[in-house]
Amino acid sequence: MKKKSMLHLLRQSGGFSLIEILIALTLLGIAGTFVAGQIFKQLTEGQIKATNIQMGNYKSILQDFRRKCGRYPTTDQGLEALIAKPTAGKECKNYPPDAFMEADEVPRDPWDEEYFYESDGKKFNIWSYGPDREEGGEGSDADIYLKKKKN
Repeated sequence: MKKKSMLHLLRQSGGFSLIEILIALTLLGIAGTFVAGQIFKQLTEGQIKATNIQMGNYKSILQDFRRKCGRYPTTDQGLEALIAKPTAGKECKNYPPDAFMEADEVPRDPWDEEYFYESDGKKFNIWSYGPDREEGGEGSDADIYLKKKKN
């Protein structure tokens, strides 16, 4: 008898109903959306940190440029002055033969956009439009400026 009741029980519990499967898929979809949102948030935060690090590296290289040339590259010369000796504007007599950066082109921000650079030769500023690639923005879409240390 035990054998008969086990077979009867197995035949009655043949699988999940369509409703149960749909509920399970809905819950998986909701959980997946939450996880994907967190992953994209972490990615954006990482890109913003990478931008700040890269701009800090530019700052160090620009300070080296100033030390050797007596000024920062002008806005017209741009960051390209770090990879090739500028031909326009004031000449830099102590420009190193292998440039200040070993690169074929000036590295771009994490969103594959050029950094913005302004300088009168005495001061400079570098910034990126950030994840939205547009001027302005708020929160994680805000423009990213080189953070200057307070003296």
